[in-house]
Amino acid sequence: MQRLRGFTLIELVVTLVLLALILTSAAPMVQMTIKRSKEQELRRALWQIRDALDAYKKAGDDGLIKKSPEQSGYPPNLQILVKGVENQRDPKKRKLYFLRSIPRDPFAPASEENAEATWGKRSYASSFDEPEPGDDVYDIYSLSREKGLDKRPYREW
Repeated sequence: MQRLRGFTLIELVVTLVLLALILTSAAPMVQMTIKRSKEQELRRALWQIRDALDAYKKAGDDGLIKKSPEQSGYPPNLQILVKGVENQRDPKKRKLYFLRSIPRDPFAPASEENAEATWGKRSYASSFDEPEPGDDVYDIYSLSREKGLDKRPYREW
């Protein structure tokens, strides 16, 4: 008489239950890793844009960019950092560029197509506690209502 080789139904169920337990214990770690990578991307984007804003201001203070005395020296919008501005000291009037492209806020909804619209903007005349847009862009912040792994809201980064 031949014996059939294979797994019993109970062995298959036990294996599936063990596999499900392993996957459910790994899911929070995967979510944490995804959130951590988005936070790193947010830090990098904030640094890039803020560095470009400071470089624009310095170029204005150094006389490379034409500005009136009433202006703060910060750009009127983020697009000008990508489009560039005419270098006043260059005889060929070549442009100065501060960013290759505007990075998106990684916590912004995917439906928002315009990268500039994913950021909150604070003008130089605005207070730190209640940032408001204005004639220039002094600083940016995330519009996300979420909190980071350090329990600080992304808006305060």
